[in-house]
Amino acid sequence: MDFIENLGSGTRAGFNKLGRGTHFLIQIFSGVISVLLRPRLLLKQMYSVGVMSFLIITISGLFVGMVLGLQGYYTLSDFGAEETLGVMVAASLVRELGPVVSALLFAGRAGSALTAEIGLMKATEQLSGMEMMAIDPVKRIVTPRFLAGLISMPLLAGLFSAVGIMGGQIVGCGLLGVDEGAYWAQMQSNIDFYDDIINGVIKSIVFGFVTSWIALFEGYDSIPTSEGVSRATTRTVVNSAFTILGLDFILTALMFGDH
Repeated sequence: MDFIENLGSGTRAGFNKLGRGTHFLIQIFSGVISVLLRPRLLLKQMYSVGVMSFLIITISGLFVGMVLGLQGYYTLSDFGAEETLGVMVAASLVRELGPVVSALLFAGRAGSALTAEIGLMKATEQLSGMEMMAIDPVKRIVTPRFLAGLISMPLLAGLFSAVGIMGGQIVGCGLLGVDEGAYWAQMQSNIDFYDDIINGVIKSIVFGFVTSWIALFEGYDSIPTSEGVSRATTRTVVNSAFTILGLDFILTALMFGDH
């Protein structure tokens, strides 16, 4: 009976949190227009969320592309298809690794920072102070950060994929002797703009939406103590990772299931 009672209370708590998160998302949407009328707030957060993630995204993309080039060459050489290395590297990055790995890095770097920032503002009663001054903290603090994450994520994913393709070219053409013209020509002729690139962009937008929502809600909903903020930051990274991987499977099945 204790197990059934705990299961029921846990399920009820989960639905309760989902309801609070949905209401929180509606509040965020209600402040979009006011943020767009004050673009300086948005640009400031885009620098904090996007530009400050530039280094980890580019370095990770470079090494992931180099590993793909190395592993792909040895696999394709068994079939005498080394010239198609560019297709394999580009397809892997644009379809899957670019959006997914970028989103995981984004959640670990920017998402945790957003949660800690909002949670600390709640713990020090800065959000309550804004409410006392008749300022909506969701519109003033949360919405700019949400839009910044939503806009920055596709740009970071595109940067990750571009640098990764260059990394594959460095290893494949510079170190392993693949013809550089064939590397780029095969890629251009076999990577479809709509089926590959646009679908990858859609994935990155969805991941940016979900990751920003989870990070900001966990910070806003955290217990206003140091322990509560640290647990909220951990939940952001874990929940974002599970959500990204689950949504990646669903989106991949929808986009490429009929091929």
